[in-house]
This record gives sequence, C-alpha cells and structure tokens, in this order.
Amino acid sequence: MDATAFALISVSEMTDIHLSTAVPGRRRASGDKRERLVTAAREVFHRQGVETTTLADVAGAADVPVGNVYYYFKTKDDLVAAVVQAHAAAISAALEQIDRGLTPRARLKAFVRMLAGQGELTASYGCPQGSLCSELDKRDDPMREAAAVLMTLPIEWAQQQFRQLGRRDARELAVALIAAYQGAALLTNTLNDPNLMTTEARRLERWIDSLS
Repeated sequence: MDATAFALISVSEMTDIHLSTAVPGRRRASGDKRERLVTAAREVFHRQGVETTTLADVAGAADVPVGNVYYYFKTKDDLVAAVVQAHAAAISAALEQIDRGLTPRARLKAFVRMLAGQGELTASYGCPQGSLCSELDKRDDPMREAAAVLMTLPIEWAQQQFRQLGRRDARELAVALIAAYQGAALLTNTLNDPNLMTTEARRLERWIDSLS
C-alpha cells in the first residue's frame, strides 16, 4: 500500500451519497462542496497549524466563497471536528486494506512501509495525525479527547496483530511501535530528512521479524 492510503475518506461521504438519491443534483453538489472544505482544511491545518488557520484560508484553498463555509460549519471548531473524523475514517480504511489476506506479521510490516511512504510529506510538515494531536492536546476542551482516537486506532489495531502472534505483551509492543513511528516522524520533520523515516521503517521491520 502506498502513501495515498491516508487520503481523505470522510465519515460524512456516505451520508452525502445517501441523501443524493432524494435530490441528486443539489445534494451531490452540497456534499462535494463540504468534502472540498474538509479536504482543504485537512491540508491547510497540516501545513500551517489549526490555530493560525482561518476559515478564509480554508475557503480559499477549497475555492469556495468564504460566506458559504458557514452553511456547512457554524464555527471553526466544527470544521476541526470534521477533519478529525476524516482522519479517523482514513486510518480505519487504510487498516482495513492492510488486513486483507495477510498474516499478522506481514500486516505489521505493511503498516510500517505505508507510514514510511509518507517520508517526504512528514519531512516538510510532520506526521499529519501526530501534528494535529499534538496541537489539539494543548487545548482544554472536548476536542482534545476527540483527537486522541487518531492515536488509539492504530495502537489498538497493532495490539490485535501482536496478540495474534501469541504475544502476551501485545499492548506494550503496540505502544512501542506507534511511539517509534511518531518519534521518527518528529526527527524527520525537525531535520527535514525523509531518509530517516525509511531507515526507521527498516529497523522496525527487522524488529517485527525478531518477535516470536
């Protein structure tokens, strides 16, 4: 699986498709515009951070009149919540793809290679999910807890794989795997060196192979 596995797959997409059966033209256009806003917000938040991004920034990136943003998102926090949902849905979709027809060990290694495939993007702006979680963690509101799912999803998935390998310490290994990736992502971004991500991915694959 390549780095595009983490492309936007929004939770709202299925709702928009369902509603379009009633009023095809208008509903589909409405859903498309909302998805453009979420996609743009996800990209702009990653590049410049949530706090410094305005709704006008997102509207410009989505090529949507700024006044239209409020039709879909009453506040900036509503848009942030939609971005978190989109990230969570994309992570779940990527993990579901990895799960198809592979052994637990192969799944874990495929997961590591998928993350390493984002090396260039990570070098420029950091891990998309990790950066968002780090920023929202500084807030003292429900958004902080909501963003935590972006870390718990891959941890719980990895825990299942390690458990299927017969490891009693599956939880600890899962946390170690995600922590290693996030640490590598931080260094990759700080030093602007995508090769660091590739090197760490190879080390993690050897580590996974060493587990009995």
